[in-house]
Amino acid sequence: MFKGKYKFADRIVEVDSIYEEVHNYCRDYYSDEVPDFSISTSQEDIDFEYQRELRCAAAEGREPIAATDEYREELAVYRKIAERMPDYDTVLFHGSAIAVDGQCFLFTAKSGTGKSTHTRLWREYFGDKAVMVNDDKPLVRITNGGAVAYGTPYNGKHRLGCNISVPLKAVCILARGSENKITRVTKSEAYSMLIQQVYRPQSPVQLAKTLRLIDELAAGTDLYRLECNMDIKAAEVAYNGMKG
Repeated sequence: MFKGKYKFADRIVEVDSIYEEVHNYCRDYYSDEVPDFSISTSQEDIDFEYQRELRCAAAEGREPIAATDEYREELAVYRKIAERMPDYDTVLFHGSAIAVDGQCFLFTAKSGTGKSTHTRLWREYFGDKAVMVNDDKPLVRITNGGAVAYGTPYNGKHRLGCNISVPLKAVCILARGSENKITRVTKSEAYSMLIQQVYRPQSPVQLAKTLRLIDELAAGTDLYRLECNMDIKAAEVAYNGMKG
């Protein structure tokens, strides 16, 4: 077994794993502080990730993703972390988070809509002013002063992101369109997508905490819907519509 401690969303997590690759993956988040909580993985956890992928592939009509047990353990570790994070007012969000001038903008949508493509347009448009926080699964902590987005090592196949935290200015739901158009939406209009895109714990207690946090996030964060094409103008329209 392999052990290590890592700092995610200002919480120290001790990880006890079967494979060393988990710790190589998380090395940029290493910490020597006292852990807030500990997790450990087993072969059963790895098998669960395999069976879950089989179910998802069947439901989506595609071939299962070829993966090693080492990769599946990485997923299992993050799932266990996500299960505990609601205790610390934090949720795992499926989206692409990018920061400009100290404000983070989180883009979310169903898989295949173009979240990563859109934030790539932001990097092209803003150059060095744009910083990727996390391109796949950022953590978001909800505080009395607003939400904060955190980078994690679980940042997508291109590993776009860094170990930073940035105040979350807005959450934007992406949709494909022939023209670029951004509109402010209400909590009720955005709620179903937020529920879909936030990790929902298996524990009923943790799920209840997560639903409360989604309510608080939606009530305290600017929410938008962006219809966009793949032209770089989409980044300009999105930013001007959300920057405040």
